[in-house]
Amino acid sequence: MEAGRSTKLMPMDAATTLAISAPTSLDERDSFAMTFAPLSLDEVYQLADDAANGAIVVMSGMVRNQTDGKPVVALEYQAYEPMAIEVFKQIATQIRQKWTDVTRVVIHHRTGKLGIGEISVLVAVGCPHRTEAFEACQFAIDTLKHNAPIWKKEHWADGSTSWVSIGACEQPGSDC
Repeated sequence: MEAGRSTKLMPMDAATTLAISAPTSLDERDSFAMTFAPLSLDEVYQLADDAANGAIVVMSGMVRNQTDGKPVVALEYQAYEPMAIEVFKQIATQIRQKWTDVTRVVIHHRTGKLGIGEISVLVAVGCPHRTEAFEACQFAIDTLKHNAPIWKKEHWADGSTSWVSIGACEQPGSDC
């Protein structure tokens, strides 16, 4: 700016400020988490609940006792957490663009070593209609598995281990 010249700033109203400062496709009532602590179905369901919902679809991913017929005793999850949360937010944005009636999106994922039967991921979508809730929930978990920087280490019954990017679970013939 040249000396002696000034620029007059025009005031913005609250609606303009909100539109500039917050993405319109994200909802502050959505919930995203990467945590070492056990996940709670009840908590995730409550976070997805809304008076406008006609359906809440919850997908619970858990540690099973085998992969491709090979006995598994535990899974260990690691993640680049800040980027994973951003991927979760992107998933919610994409959901709201495709299924505009969605009221809530909840994505919580564990890290650390989990035993057989423990919940590793919970995805919940609240929506006025069940079809959209099912479709959006499936989109969320499929996209998360493909895009989130989360890796799992499979602990086999024979004492061996192997690391797998969960995105690899989407490859044809995979049984992750």
